[in-house]
Amino acid sequence: MEQIAFTMQLRPGCADQYRHRHDTLWPELAVLLRAAGIRDYSIFLDAESGKLFAVLRRPCGHGMDALPQHPLMQRWWHSMADLMETAADDSPLSFALQPMFHLT
Repeated sequence: MEQIAFTMQLRPGCADQYRHRHDTLWPELAVLLRAAGIRDYSIFLDAESGKLFAVLRRPCGHGMDALPQHPLMQRWWHSMADLMETAADDSPLSFALQPMFHLT
């Protein structure tokens, strides 16, 4: 399993709605993410800056690269675009983080 981490930016005042939408994540989206190989996915918030920090695990041969073309993923992004900074296609602007230390 590979572990990756990235940041995204939440718009001011949107933390409660962001949490609510994830607490009620569409079941079919959870199935899609798991089918793409996503495991142990967590998102954390720095409330002061609105910075979201995400970390997930995925196996070699994962299917995450196909997610941006999937209509369900695009629908989710569109439903979340009012809460966070996004690209023109409504995908969240995300920035990969480099691993620096890991203690097992």
